[in-house]
Amino acid sequence: MTKRAGCDGGAAETTTRTRAALGFRAHSGWAVVVAIAGSPRSPRVVDRRRVELADPDKQASKQPYHAAEGLDLKKAEELVRRATEDAQRLARQGLRAVIDDLHAGGHQVIGCGIVLASGRPATTLAATLASHALIHTAEGELFRNVLVRSGEHHDLPVTGVRERELFARGAAELSIPAGELERRLAELGRAIGPPWAQDQKYAALVAWLALAVDPQP
Repeated sequence: MTKRAGCDGGAAETTTRTRAALGFRAHSGWAVVVAIAGSPRSPRVVDRRRVELADPDKQASKQPYHAAEGLDLKKAEELVRRATEDAQRLARQGLRAVIDDLHAGGHQVIGCGIVLASGRPATTLAATLASHALIHTAEGELFRNVLVRSGEHHDLPVTGVRERELFARGAAELSIPAGELERRLAELGRAIGPPWAQDQKYAALVAWLALAVDPQP
């Protein structure tokens, strides 16, 4: 999934700043974001942080579908709706903060990438709440979806890549063999220091792919 749109600051500013892209890997209530800048042939990490997507003052905000389990459907719908609105607000704020910090550092964010799930959520809330496995799936989808919408809200092209396809797509689109790609991701981590675990590596790779979607001539 790739969506193109105009970026903050316009084309003229993009040419005067170092291009950067963001990559997200979401969890229940939070996400890791890694910013990759420079050329897709020789990128570097310029930011790494955690973005909160759950309101700490609301107990159900982190796992709304778990909290909705056992409620009547109308109350469950309202709980999930409120949690989604909170997550959307926090995602927009978090993304804005990253964009602003990178801009202040001389970078222009030209897109973002999001690691997507491999499974499919249930089609109805009732079906979701009837299955504990689907509850976990739905919560993951909720937080991934708010990140997608936040990217669109900030006029950024959004590149979504399923997690199980991430390295295969990276090898194909970046023209780097899978083993070499893993080595280069490890090098990116060594340059910035820990933490550099699976979350950061996957976020970096999807950011790298977003950076390569529309490479500068």
